[in-house]
Amino acid sequence: MLRQIAPAALADTLLAGPESYDDAGAVRMDNGRVALYTVDFFPPVVDDPAAYGAIAAANSLSDIYACGGTASVVLNLAGFPADWEEETLTPVFAAAVDKVREAGALWVGGHSVRSEEPLFGFAVFGEVEEHQLVTNSAAQPGDLLFLTKQLGTGSLTTAGQRGLLPLDELEVAVAGMAFLNLEAVAPLHAAGVRAGTDVTGFGLLGHAANIARASSVCLELRAVGLPLYPGAAEQAAAGVFSGASERGRQNLSEVVDIDAGVPSWLASLAFDAETSGGILACVPADQADTYCDAFEPDRRPALVGEVHAGPAQVRLR
Repeated sequence: MLRQIAPAALADTLLAGPESYDDAGAVRMDNGRVALYTVDFFPPVVDDPAAYGAIAAANSLSDIYACGGTASVVLNLAGFPADWEEETLTPVFAAAVDKVREAGALWVGGHSVRSEEPLFGFAVFGEVEEHQLVTNSAAQPGDLLFLTKQLGTGSLTTAGQRGLLPLDELEVAVAGMAFLNLEAVAPLHAAGVRAGTDVTGFGLLGHAANIARASSVCLELRAVGLPLYPGAAEQAAAGVFSGASERGRQNLSEVVDIDAGVPSWLASLAFDAETSGGILACVPADQADTYCDAFEPDRRPALVGEVHAGPAQVRLR
């Protein structure tokens, strides 16, 4: 819809908008910096109110980090059923406040409504130096693909809602989803990374496809290199996915090629939505060590593939 409406409103200062595949809107400012704008909200993916608030905040902030920026200001978006009491609402907001403080951003207000299905998230404003802006359209053949978080939250949260997931495995996934991608920004700058995305609602293959199409390159992902949360492989092998997995498989059929040797469950997991997933970075090969060394030793990213010359496609091998 916006691609049909927006061209009349385009300006020279708009660096990323409705016509691109980017994670946030990007507008050039007069001081040589770029303003970043994004918004995200969703229903609960876990039953614990505090975990929901923390995950929703981390997920909303993630698009700013995916662009190489830092978050400055947030506005809350909230919709809750009329029968939700203070004992449920308070931990949602308290955990979100803590996460916004951790990000170093200002929570300046928001808007709430009554809704049958709970919804929670944020509109986020951030900034980045223009020469450090990371987009979906700057991937180059020869770049190496690194992923900063494990995969499988679609399977794990679905299993959790069905009562199929051990508590310790759920806790690991919740901690991962609530972890801020802020840690990934400094490595992007250190290695001069100009292309990347965060892996969220479109799944690994969907977000990789956005880079492939925007940059007119082929992203080849190594199935054996994909990092998975504990329990994700078992749940996926048992056929437990969110509804986004099948939708992704259908919507991406023309741009994603799956090797016959890749297990069907792993391909379905790669199509599935991720909640507050990691950063998929296209790192120049000669800067790979610099990029990895900029992380804490226990947070080093996984090498998951490389970028090749077109056609615009994602291959899972």
